[in-house]
Amino acid sequence: MKRTSIVLLVFVWCAIVRAEADKYEVYAVRYATLANFPVASLVAGAERQRRLDIAMMIWVLKGTDGRIAIVDSGFHRDGYFRQFTVKDFVKPSDAIAPLGLKPEEVTDIFLTHMHWDHAGGIDLFPSARVWIQKDEYDYYTGAAWQAPNTHGGIDAEDVLEIVKRNTQGKVSFVRGDDDTSLSGITFGVGGRHTWQSQFVTVQARSGHTVVLASDNMYLYENLETHQPVAQTLDAASNLRTQDRMRSLASDPKLVIPGHDPAVFERFPRIADRIVRIE
Repeated sequence: MKRTSIVLLVFVWCAIVRAEADKYEVYAVRYATLANFPVASLVAGAERQRRLDIAMMIWVLKGTDGRIAIVDSGFHRDGYFRQFTVKDFVKPSDAIAPLGLKPEEVTDIFLTHMHWDHAGGIDLFPSARVWIQKDEYDYYTGAAWQAPNTHGGIDAEDVLEIVKRNTQGKVSFVRGDDDTSLSGITFGVGGRHTWQSQFVTVQARSGHTVVLASDNMYLYENLETHQPVAQTLDAASNLRTQDRMRSLASDPKLVIPGHDPAVFERFPRIADRIVRIE
């Protein structure tokens, strides 16, 4: 009886330790700026003359259990520097250095969608397992290339890189909403910013629930004015997703948009270009 009680106590203690471990420090890391970007390309119905220097960012999740994940991977290929006015660029793999991290230490990439500025840095993190919605992967590695106008914003090199990562056994497919694969992390189906975009909900060490919306919500303005993102395959679905993300977060300010420079004003700065989401 005594032995059974001891075993039970050890089991309970291990469960408690695991529950405590599945919490994350959450950071936004700005690796570049796209200057003079049209707000009408971000917020549906915005005045066409409005311009904003938008933040290019990834998010770092540091788990007490040793997992080091990033949400999205940024970009670094030369062609985009000719296409856009890119300022203050630092490779995403270098931008995480102030957090004491090397790119090979990143264990996971939670990829919200396949657009060039989110999937364009997978190769910078050679050890990472990529988590992507299966429908997103299937479409952009297949049917999207059967017609000329169904893969806008997708870089063929990024497609080849994620296929290569899959052949190495380092891609995990997410099938719709998923709150079971990783404790403390929930993947949610996005509002069809791309074929099957997703957002990531994180249980933070602060005790709060943080929702990393990525481009399912470009700016805080989308949420605050209840306007869909300007680039979506389904505006109504995007608005429903915004409502859902708001309901999941501990506070609306903890629904973190994909490109709003205000993120770096609303949260504590811990290093140049880095804030802690809390």
